[in-house]
Amino acid sequence: MIRHPRGPAVLLAALSGGLLAAADRPPDGLEITEWTVPWPGTRPRDPSPGPDGRVWFVGQTGDYVAVLDPAKGEFRRYDLDPGTGPHNLIVDRDGMVWYAGNRNGLIGRLDPRDGSVARYPMPDPEAGDPHTLVFDPRGDLWFTVQAGGAVGKLDTRTGAIRLVRVPTRGARPYGIAVDSKGRPWFAEFGTNRLGTVDPTSFELTEYRVPDEGARPRRIVIGPDDRVYLGDYALGRLWRFDPGTAGFRSWQNPAGTRSAPYAMAGDDRGRVWLVETGPQPNRFVAFDTRTERFGDPVPIAGSGGIVVRHMTFDPSTRSIWFGTDAGTIGRARVP
Repeated sequence: MIRHPRGPAVLLAALSGGLLAAADRPPDGLEITEWTVPWPGTRPRDPSPGPDGRVWFVGQTGDYVAVLDPAKGEFRRYDLDPGTGPHNLIVDRDGMVWYAGNRNGLIGRLDPRDGSVARYPMPDPEAGDPHTLVFDPRGDLWFTVQAGGAVGKLDTRTGAIRLVRVPTRGARPYGIAVDSKGRPWFAEFGTNRLGTVDPTSFELTEYRVPDEGARPRRIVIGPDDRVYLGDYALGRLWRFDPGTAGFRSWQNPAGTRSAPYAMAGDDRGRVWLVETGPQPNRFVAFDTRTERFGDPVPIAGSGGIVVRHMTFDPSTRSIWFGTDAGTIGRARVP
């Protein structure tokens, strides 16, 4: 172990025999590769590629941020404050790593050059569990606060945080995405609603999904700014059109038992989701132009709810994901 004088503990681990499934080629061309994370039982999740091609992720139960070099199969770990419970991270254009401290009520920024961490605590103690982060076109951060029932914005230049309370009781703001106009949209997992915040006035608007049993969890913004929601409870994919305020839905291939969780949109107008109800879990693509699902692709060795969030990297045409089985995965899309 190496202690950095200005930051958290840093560990460097070379992957030894940890490549699980190289160049796995299902019939539809999706290539899935997984690397075993060398810190067992730490729930590696929410990988995000950096500008240098390395992929960053958090260890939710291990209180760390780590990075994988896919070319070399090497991992490096940066320990965070005990009790951080990092839930999600994203990497900015300069390579700075922003993470959500889900258990200690802050957003952190880790500088990979020296391992130092800047901390931005929530301005309200009731907003103690920042959840999922996303950048807007200006490079500022929008984020959800699940149990705290809020959506927030962090100005990355000043560090100022502004919170907007969600009026619906038990809303549980969860997945979040930003459209081409800079508007954040978020799924309310505790109810059947979709929300958005005006980035100028900070006025919050909610739209009711037309089924009381719906429970949207993650979302994707399509190429035309229509919003796609994965309905974890009913096993449906919903589409919301901001222009008409109308909803439409499709049943997922595994039906009501599909439990769609992680979602990502690619550069060809497809929405990818993971069905976590079937064993093993399955990748499924929905083509927003033809409005059809592709054939499901199993994720080898997965069981239970394991793929929680994922990110599409257009430079390599890859979807990155983490699993509760202790792996970081890459799915190269056709």
